[in-house]
Amino acid sequence: MKIALKTLQNQVVVITGASSGIGLATARQAAQRGARVVMACRNLEMLEQAAEQIRASGGQALAVQADVRKPEDHARILAAALERYGTVDTWINNAGVSIFGKLEEVPYEDQRALFDTNYWGVVYGSLTALGHLKQHGGALINVGSEVSDRAIPLQGAYSASKHAVKGFTDALRMELAVDQAPVSVTLVKPASVETGFTRHARNYMDVEPRLPAPLYSPEVVAEAILFAAETPRRDVFVGSAAKAVSAAGHRAPALLDKLAGTFVRQQRSNVQKRPERRDALHEPGEGISPAVSEGRPVHARSLYTEATTQRQGALYAGMALAGACAILGMFSRRGGAARHGHRPAWD
Repeated sequence: MKIALKTLQNQVVVITGASSGIGLATARQAAQRGARVVMACRNLEMLEQAAEQIRASGGQALAVQADVRKPEDHARILAAALERYGTVDTWINNAGVSIFGKLEEVPYEDQRALFDTNYWGVVYGSLTALGHLKQHGGALINVGSEVSDRAIPLQGAYSASKHAVKGFTDALRMELAVDQAPVSVTLVKPASVETGFTRHARNYMDVEPRLPAPLYSPEVVAEAILFAAETPRRDVFVGSAAKAVSAAGHRAPALLDKLAGTFVRQQRSNVQKRPERRDALHEPGEGISPAVSEGRPVHARSLYTEATTQRQGALYAGMALAGACAILGMFSRRGGAARHGHRPAWD
């Protein structure tokens, strides 16, 4: 069935993990476009500050303290949204955390804690939201990753959780289609995003972690998420790098296996591990800290994502063809571009 979504200025949007990074950027942009936003996370102080900034700028925002690992907290988010605004039109499952280190060195309890947030948080949020969205229509948006399609070393548990999110989202989408439910289900797959992601991650390496290049600003991801809030779309890749990783993972997995050393080097910074570092795996994160970028460029836009979300069919086809031709050569350039501070050519 054809699914009709409201314009953002007529929507109530729920966002988990909304006090920093992608979640905060999405809340700000949604409010700027007239949406009423419901922001949720564990750290109430940070959340209230973020919501107050939105209100001070003329937007409408409600802060709800919640732990996505608890299904009852999702029910409380929905209840608060309905009490304040009367409906929910888009629900965005964004909260997430990572662990850096070899899988053999990461304790089971930490891996379980990661899945409680990254996978079960999405499951609880999705099923809670559907109780309302199936009756009234709307969009369910789950934030995955480029590693939803291709795992990388040193973030094995994170990769596994994002694979699980993809499997859950795809199956749920098909079941809703069979039921002819008026709900659009989108999986957003960003490349590396310059946020406090690495600072909030648990670290079992001897150096501070960093994300593989190229890096994108959280506002680029927010644009893609809000596109999906208004336009039904199965998947949205943020950054041509994310699309290339996915494509290469499907078409040349053995080649990427051989590039494991490159992925390892990309995630090890030149900063020694800070003994006082505090992560957000088990407890709420403190403060909003930038990732360790070491002066690497951060993309404020993605031409690839803009092309695929603005219905520019000819441009999309041309870029897809060019991207397919460049995929194999791209991965050898990722490491060199990051080491020398050069801007990657594909975005």
